[in-house]
Amino acid sequence: MREVKLFVNGEFLTTNNSVPSLNPATGEKIATVYLPDSHLVDTAFDAAHEAFYNGPWKNFDKMQRAEILEKISEKIKERKNELIEWEMKDSGSVMRKAKSDIHNAASYFKVLALQLKNFNFEEKDESASKVGFSHNYRNFLPVGVCAQIIPWNFPLVMAAWKIGPIIASGCTTVLKTALETPITASILAEILHDAGLPKGVVNIITGDADIGEMLTNHSKVKKVAFTGSTAVGRKIMEKASKRLQNISLELGGKSANIILKDADLDIAVDGALYAFLYHQGQACDSGTRLLIDQSIYKEFTTRLVARIKDIKIGLPEDANVGFGPVINAKQSQTIMGYIKKAQDEGGKILYGGKKLDFAPFDKGEFIEPTLIEVNKDNIIFKEEIFGPVLAITPFATEEEAVALANDSIYGLAGAVWSKDTNHARKVASLLEAGTVWINEYHLLNPGMPFGGFKQSGIGREMGVEGIRAYLEVQHLWISDCTDRGKKVWFDALF
Repeated sequence: MREVKLFVNGEFLTTNNSVPSLNPATGEKIATVYLPDSHLVDTAFDAAHEAFYNGPWKNFDKMQRAEILEKISEKIKERKNELIEWEMKDSGSVMRKAKSDIHNAASYFKVLALQLKNFNFEEKDESASKVGFSHNYRNFLPVGVCAQIIPWNFPLVMAAWKIGPIIASGCTTVLKTALETPITASILAEILHDAGLPKGVVNIITGDADIGEMLTNHSKVKKVAFTGSTAVGRKIMEKASKRLQNISLELGGKSANIILKDADLDIAVDGALYAFLYHQGQACDSGTRLLIDQSIYKEFTTRLVARIKDIKIGLPEDANVGFGPVINAKQSQTIMGYIKKAQDEGGKILYGGKKLDFAPFDKGEFIEPTLIEVNKDNIIFKEEIFGPVLAITPFATEEEAVALANDSIYGLAGAVWSKDTNHARKVASLLEAGTVWINEYHLLNPGMPFGGFKQSGIGREMGVEGIRAYLEVQHLWISDCTDRGKKVWFDALF
């Protein structure tokens, strides 16, 4: 049993208000999670404000900040077994996914440190400068105190993606973890402390939507960064508009996975399953709309049904398991509701569609991987489910495939499968999505940006774009004109 304490101004705190954290695979209590009140939220922002304006942090140069990022990476590796254990227990991640998440978090901090070392916070624009007149620079300055909110599906990775650029840019933050999955972020708080991050730079709390509103509405906040549902993102953007506040939003997705007629079926079938079943479909970029050329539709779906039976469902700590529980009973009910609605609208279940209610699954939240044949008007073609449900639709032409793919309010990701890479690139260039894979899915590069088009978000995480998201650009003009007589623009007054 763990205690998940609040990390505020470099200290680990408890309160009189706590809730249990439950293992989604077994329903067992695994931790006591302490919640903040409004006073403690204020204290956290006071600490972030003080650290940004008056603490030693403001004097750390980029090399010192990069050194801290490198230390964080190393300490994540040192505690990887502990982090893997709690990522499985807290989020229902299977062992393979948990190992990958801890590796990816450590890798991100390391890559970010290298990017920071090479990042120019001052750039002279030679084309805008002229000897005897002026020298012109772009200075990149930290935006200031931030409020950050992360979801429950990738607890450690999401915390890393938010905290990394805070450190790289020189900002400070109060970060709220999801109430469902706070444990590995609390371990990360211990790592930040041990890595020598000055107090108040990063403050980590947890809580529900009410606590989230306290963060986004706080008077000291200069920027809000949120990862979660599009519905909540809209509310945050609406409130931010009244304050003209800097925001970054990484929101929902309903990503299209296009199988062209010349695709390598041995690879594409497994790729299609990986695209929508990774972490039980609880990934914002999941390929949950499978578009298949009608000339190979029957063969592909037959292979898909046969192959999905090879996926082992079980408890996350079993190294042979590839598919575990969804996060909680509420999400389970939502997913089952979508499956029923899809059937009511004429969707044909090709596989799955049931909640597992027998041992050893009856104490957790396990839903069968589910394949449903639908048309573009079906609810599961349009709405994000965040569960192991795939909408399958045939297409007659590539033009129709692109139109179907782009027929969505979302634009987070997508993929094209074809043996002809050059042709696949042409199709990919027509997709309205922030990340597009060719003959691949889900893999991300920490040196490259991630984010969405349309209602999948605003801004980017990772890559140099992720650093720039926490910086303001200042134009610095330095006069090179030292003769008053040549400053004729002054004469407008005299």
